[in-house]
This record gives sequence, structure tokens and C-alpha cells, in this order.
Amino acid sequence: MAGGLKVGFVRLMHYLQDPQHVARFQQLCGVRGTDTRDKLSNGVPGTRHGDVQNGGGDTTRRRPAGAETDREKRNNSLANGAAGENIARDNGDDAQGSAVKPLRRNSLTGDVGQEFIIENKFLFYLFTLGTELGNELFYISFFPFFMWNVDAYVSRRLVVVWVWVMYLGQCTKDVIRWPRPASPPVVKVEMFYNSEYSMPSTHAMSGTAIPLCLFLLTYGRWEYPLLLGLSLAISWCVLVCLSRIYMGMHSILDIIAGFLYSLLIVVVFSPALEIIDTFNCTHRYAPLIIISLHVGLGLFSFTLDTWSTSRGDTAQILGSGAGIALASHVNYHLGLLPDPPASMLPLQPPSFTLGLIGLCLLRFLLGVLILLATRAVMKALTIPLVCWLFGIPSGDVRKARQHMEVELPYRYIVYGTVGLNALFLVPFLFAQVGLL
Repeated sequence: MAGGLKVGFVRLMHYLQDPQHVARFQQLCGVRGTDTRDKLSNGVPGTRHGDVQNGGGDTTRRRPAGAETDREKRNNSLANGAAGENIARDNGDDAQGSAVKPLRRNSLTGDVGQEFIIENKFLFYLFTLGTELGNELFYISFFPFFMWNVDAYVSRRLVVVWVWVMYLGQCTKDVIRWPRPASPPVVKVEMFYNSEYSMPSTHAMSGTAIPLCLFLLTYGRWEYPLLLGLSLAISWCVLVCLSRIYMGMHSILDIIAGFLYSLLIVVVFSPALEIIDTFNCTHRYAPLIIISLHVGLGLFSFTLDTWSTSRGDTAQILGSGAGIALASHVNYHLGLLPDPPASMLPLQPPSFTLGLIGLCLLRFLLGVLILLATRAVMKALTIPLVCWLFGIPSGDVRKARQHMEVELPYRYIVYGTVGLNALFLVPFLFAQVGLL
């Protein structure tokens, strides 16, 4: 009986991991590939550099950029020429005119990907929005906006959950080491994260944890309809999860695992949020422990695999979390962004007037400019300094950052400073000029 259940479970896992399901969903949504580079002239699938390959059940290391053999280059060149002829013959000029490439190249290999055709532009823009809800641009916009204009109390605790969810998700990827869905049959609508491992989907994890925790932390603290909050949280989660399948980045199994894994982390950490936030704000040794903990977690994650974008992202997330936790401590002792007394709860959302909207936008624009300037200045200072300290040539910045000695302190210091400035320096300056 137990053996039959185990076999059935394994079959279900293989079924959910099948890239054909991803390809069918893409076709249903109007995504059609034009790439024949992945097939040789005799119909045998070729190997695309930059993808994580899985042969015989064992996942191998990522192939470095430019690692194609001469034979592969000749085959790819022939296949590309055939692709152009086939597209022109089968699809006509109109189809050729609608063919596009992924918006961003692969962040590790520089691969720009192959052309594909979008037959439903509404779904393309919708799922592009959904996938951006799990990218750096969203995080550096959403969290500061919420801190400066809505509720610093909620944002502090939300960041704690986000850091743990993303950290555990990235580390789990580098332990399991499952490849991305195979292409073909999947169309790679996005290439940026294509060199990272696939299981679980950290987009699905953040797309589940952020809206869920946002609802749990605000409902009862703010007055709004229960159905509205639940609807927004569910819509957010579904949009992000489906967007990763649409982009060809994850299998259905990756998404389900990320969703369930995120729920588990939220259930475990939610009761501890009060303790963690109070410790960060009030304990005299909090700054030392915050720095030590986040550095230690970063060092551990850097031992899990060879260099990849996921390692840098993990250090970046830990640095941001450390900076915001340190800012919480500073703000508490300076009385900046104080939490409203319990007698004022639940809070009522203010009336949306042109003046309020203009003030929120002004805070956001000025604050983001400060954060972008902080990031630019710290990157310009930190990378050469760290390279000099460890004797690593800094001429090729991209190559230098692949050394752990450079990547960890660079990401940690830069984004730690950005996090500190987001919750402390920017509100402090706003208070000085009367914008709070």
C-alpha cells in the first residue's frame, strides 16, 4: 500500500514537472516560438549554452558564457539560417513583424534569447506586470513607498518575512539544483534568470508571502472590507504564479512547491514577528546581532553552489534586511516614525485628495532619487575597495563580482546602506523639511 502511494506520488511529481504543460499554457495564452536553433538539421535537439542541463537524472554545473564548441557554433549558425527561412515561409511578413525577443538578456551568460511571437498582447503585458512583482525594481519601489506613505510598522515586519522567504527559497534552489523547463518545447519569454535553478519558484514564494502577510498585518489594524483584502491578496498571488509559467521559467511543480513552501514559512514566522520586531527596535545589542546574523547567513549560502546570480541576489536581500532592521533600532531611539498608540487602532484610511496624492508622489520621487544615488555611490566606492583589499583585478567588474570575496561584501554593504537610508535617512530628511 505504502509502495503504491510512493509510486503514485513520484508519477504525479514527474507529471507536474513536464515542460509540455508549460508549453501548452503558453500556446493557450498566445505565445508561439520561432526558434529552431535548439534542433540540429537532423532533428536531434541541440544544447543551448547558459541553460542548466539535466542528463540521466543528475544535474550538472552551469555552463559558462561562451562555452559553445566549434561544432555547436556551426550547427547553431545553420539552424539560425533555417529559422529565418522557415519563419518567412510559414508565417509571412505580418508574423515576422510581430516577433519579439525577451526584454532582458541572461544576467549570467549574456544570452539574449530567441525570437517569439505574441498573439495576445494584453496577456503579455499582464503577465509581464505579474513577473515584475517579484523583481528588484518592484521591491525598491514598493517597500519604500509603503514605509514613507502608509505604515512603517507593517513594512518593518513585512520585510522580515520577505527576507526569510527569499533566503530560504534561494538556498533551497541551490541545494535541490533542478533545471529550468526545457526549451524546446518551452518558449523562453524571459531570459534574465534562466541560468538559475528552478525548484522552488522564489517568485511564487514572494508572490504568496507578501500579499498574504500584507493582509494579515493590516486587517484589524486598518479599516477596510475583508473581502477586498482577500481578493487583492489572492489576485496578486495568482498573477505572479501564472506569470512564471507564462514566461517559461518554471514548471507547475515549481510553482506549487513555492506556494506551499511560502505558506509554511509564513505560518512558522508569523507568531515570531512581534518578538523579532521588538528585539530589533529595543535590545541594546540588536545592531551587533543583526549584522552578525545576516553576514553568517550570507556566508552559508555562498558555500552551496558555484557562482550564480542567485548568490548575489541572496546577499542583496540579506543586506537590505539588515539595513532596515538597523534603521528600526535607530528610529526607535530617535523617536522617528513612531508607532501609533493602541487606543488609535484601527486606523482609518485618509480621504484621497489631490494634495495627499501629490504629497505621496513627492515623497516617493525624492526618496527613490536618494536611494538610487546611495546605490550608485556605494557601488562606485565598494567594488574597487574590496577588490583592492583582496588583491582581485577590478578592470572587468562583472568578472570581479563573481569572486565571493567581492560579491558578498559588495552586495551586503551597498544594499545594507540602501535599506538603512530607506527607513532612517529618507524619513529623517522628510521630517527636517516638513514632508512627514
